Amino acid sequence: MKKILVPTDFSENSKNAIRFAIGIAAKTGSQITLLHVNTAAAYAPVLPDYYPMEQKTFEDYATSASADLHALKREMEFDGLSIETRVEEGFLHTAINELVREEGCDLVVMGTKGATGAVEFFVGSNTEKVIRTSLCPVFTVPEAATEKFRLQTVVLATTLRPDQAVAFEMLAAWQKTFDFEVKILYLNNPGGFGSMTEIETAEAEFRKAYGLKKADLFSSSNTFNEEKAILTFAEGIEADLIVMATHQRRGISHLMFGSLAEDTANHSEIPVLCIPISE
Repeated sequence: MKKILVPTDFSENSKNAIRFAIGIAAKTGSQITLLHVNTAAAYAPVLPDYYPMEQKTFEDYATSASADLHALKREMEFDGLSIETRVEEGFLHTAINELVREEGCDLVVMGTKGATGAVEFFVGSNTEKVIRTSLCPVFTVPEAATEKFRLQTVVLATTLRPDQAVAFEMLAAWQKTFDFEVKILYLNNPGGFGSMTEIETAEAEFRKAYGLKKADLFSSSNTFNEEKAILTFAEGIEADLIVMATHQRRGISHLMFGSLAEDTANHSEIPVLCIPISE
């Protein structure tokens, strides 16, 4: 891991995410880029007669945000890490993806406040949109996660299908740096395995293929509310992180089937790492 991108709106929640990013970067030697996005610019009408005035307003905003980012650099304890700052305009998820593509970022770390009810169903949270479209893994930090970054116990929620390989591969790579235990939670689905022996065989093959160590297998039979099963299990063992691979469903597919990874990240009080599955 070489580059970590951290979007910030200067709130305490986003500062908490920066602390987690610092913890990751301190172990991996990664560079951190602090990004602030002027999302108001995405909704500004295009009026040629007033364009010079609007442009001046955006320039003033960028200057002010740049100063705030530099103040943030002085405020946070970066302990000699390499830090860059960027100010962009537009939708948050679009700006993040453009920067990930441009800079080759390996991880996005961001705070989440979640969304509930009608807002969640029709609009979703910024974090959900980032998870749904991100070109790289997204590490979400909820408001409730106020402690400093640590990794001792990690939950991997998985169907053990072939497309879950990306999660095993990334966890095995992280484990070499952070040396944590993994609790693999098999999500029992109608199209899954026929017996516990088949489940254990599939899990063992994944671990062997990617060199995942110190892992124990558990099985969830709650097919009606998998999100609740994941959160209850993670909270019960006092996990430090939940890891999930995501298909990043969009359009009608997202509307009909939703996204377990997005929902879990949106409601969890434990950090969640969402890893996109390449189609």
